[in-house]
Amino acid sequence: MNKPDSGLSGAAGRVAHDVDPFETRDWLDALRSLTAVEGEARARFILETLFDEARRLGLDLPQGLHTAYLNTIPASQQPPYPGDQQIEGRIRAALRWNAMAMVTRANRESTELGGHIASYASLATIYEVGFNHFFRASTDGADGDLVFFQGHSSPGMYARAFLEGRLSERDLDHFRQELADGGGLSSYPHPWLMPEFWSLPTVSMGLAPMMAIYQARFMAYLDRRGLAPMNDRKVYAFLGDGEMDEPESRGALAVAGREKLDNLIFIVNCNLQRLDGPVRGNGKIIQELEGEFRGNGWNVIKVVWGTEWDDLLERDRSGLLRQRMEEAVDGEYQAYKARGGEYTRERFFGKYPELLRLVEHLSDDDIYRLRRGGNDPLKIFAAFDAAVRHRGQPTVILFKTVKGYGMGTAGEGQNITHQQKKMTDEQVRAFRDRFRIPVPDDKLAEIPYYKPAEDSPEMQYLRSRREALGGYLPARRAHAPRLTVPGLDAFAKSLEGSGDRDISTTMAFVR
Repeated sequence: MNKPDSGLSGAAGRVAHDVDPFETRDWLDALRSLTAVEGEARARFILETLFDEARRLGLDLPQGLHTAYLNTIPASQQPPYPGDQQIEGRIRAALRWNAMAMVTRANRESTELGGHIASYASLATIYEVGFNHFFRASTDGADGDLVFFQGHSSPGMYARAFLEGRLSERDLDHFRQELADGGGLSSYPHPWLMPEFWSLPTVSMGLAPMMAIYQARFMAYLDRRGLAPMNDRKVYAFLGDGEMDEPESRGALAVAGREKLDNLIFIVNCNLQRLDGPVRGNGKIIQELEGEFRGNGWNVIKVVWGTEWDDLLERDRSGLLRQRMEEAVDGEYQAYKARGGEYTRERFFGKYPELLRLVEHLSDDDIYRLRRGGNDPLKIFAAFDAAVRHRGQPTVILFKTVKGYGMGTAGEGQNITHQQKKMTDEQVRAFRDRFRIPVPDDKLAEIPYYKPAEDSPEMQYLRSRREALGGYLPARRAHAPRLTVPGLDAFAKSLEGSGDRDISTTMAFVR
């Protein structure tokens, strides 16, 4: 495999060639002390002065567009989680089950229907943190946030609307069957197909990011001219890491940075897989995107590692774990999830004896359960919280996730998972057991939809969180006032013509 570009692995290189770790520790202790006593501004000034002097001395320094392959927000700076994690976990389990059931049931009827299980599986936790704590709906008194939902994750949105009582079992059973008697659910988000449900079209790859940028720009334009107050509304765009290779996906990033669109938040689901294989098998897509966004003036938040890694990183006195994180490439990270804990112990930690000792207290199952940041609600909430508070720049959150999370042998972390349309009986049984769905064995072959009782804590919580945020999403509200068409006298000067004077088409339109 190709080694990662030196610009992406500078931290690893510094650790690997540390000839005097005690001196290094003295410098780090001095920086920590300076920051604690004198404050961040003074520490930043000292570092910038040192960098300037290093350049004058002719030292070859990294460009500063990439940071270490770690979470941007350290565990010590995470805000407390405001929700009930137990209840939210049970709601997520029901949503995962119903999204899987919808696609699998449809494709048992006809394999021509298609659909995607794995995309929502990787995104479910991110979406739910947003739905429970951040995404504000429009009300009679205020316009809400705009959310561009990732197209391939539409089954999850339908599954949530089913729990909310906005869709029925009959609706779910007609996924991708719009021409059936009584209609059906559209494959992907589009207000033309479901005008009361979807507010924004997505899935034409590359168009959603560009539309989100120009939507945020237009909102800022209206706000700055006093035409329509923005009132801290946000535009969220859920995107895939493979989707970011489309020219349109990156084509307008500089516009957002130049206009300082702090009402715009991109959420890039970095599950490392595109439609037909790895996104960057021999590289790191998160590091690549970080450099591109940062170079275009964006605020970048990386969410790479879940809570279970915090203790290991805290005990990583030598820096070898951080070095190993930098060394491994995305193709290897895929293999770790696809092949299990024993393989990860041998191939990831086993490269250095010291790392094996670091995880000797963990079983193979424990190692397999070391989550990625985008599958951990605590890390996700911290990123969203920082993003909505940031001012002066658009923000991108790069979430590392597992494609097909929870699918097990049916496709978790495997290259074939994007094309998975159904699961075998044994795979469904394993899915049920993993997420503790109360479906009895004698009903399992039917893959029935699961909905908690209306008075259950889960349903009460789900409704209360959306009520607190203004109502259900996605939902389309069309409440524009009807405009009176002006009479022809309003265009009298244009209708008179220009007489003997030539006039350009542009001038005529401007008038």
